[in-house]
Amino acid sequence: MSDNILRIEDVKRDFKRQSEVIHAVRGVNMEIKRGTFNILCGRSGSGKTTLLNMIATVDPPTSGKIFFEDKEVTAMSSNERDALRRKKIGIIFQNTALIAQMSALENVEFALSVSGIKPGQRRTQAIEWLDMMGIKERRNHMPAEMSGGEQARVAIGRALAHEPVLLLADEPTSELDTRTSFVVIDMFRKLVDERNLTIVMTTHDVNIMDAADHIYTMEDGVIIDVK
Repeated sequence: MSDNILRIEDVKRDFKRQSEVIHAVRGVNMEIKRGTFNILCGRSGSGKTTLLNMIATVDPPTSGKIFFEDKEVTAMSSNERDALRRKKIGIIFQNTALIAQMSALENVEFALSVSGIKPGQRRTQAIEWLDMMGIKERRNHMPAEMSGGEQARVAIGRALAHEPVLLLADEPTSELDTRTSFVVIDMFRKLVDERNLTIVMTTHDVNIMDAADHIYTMEDGVIIDVK
């Protein structure tokens, strides 16, 4: 297996809006190394969320190829892509997307059930990750009873509880205050350094860029700069 967990070859994504074709991603080439923290930055509409969704196998590219651990994701069946997400990819949505009718613990347990974790193991594993996120004592609270920072930690714990090798995060700090944003980013950095997790995250917050190993700047659907 190569050092690259992801390889993206000339990926494009077009959308039709009435009679107009929107070229959201215009031809991206990337290689993401295992155990690195990577940021996709750019203004709204630059294509970074569309690219992240294609990496997550949520949206198919119009053309081009995506490889995960040297296997071509774009050639997989729908069932194979679903299995890949359940086993090896964690996803954090911009609005946390917690289920309002479930407690923090139940949100994480539900994600573990989707990933195929056995019932007897789910609660233990969910509590362990909520403890790691620093909110074990809030595990029986509903999302509405938690702060934005606490909800973000639950979303991170939910995305990581099945122990994926790749974490994809779409603007995870956009609705957090500055202090909480730094806490979340420090947590990401620790997971990369101590657990060899690979993270690809979108953001436009210049204050948290220093934590990343690599920064990819997108504009008009293409990567214009890499640091």
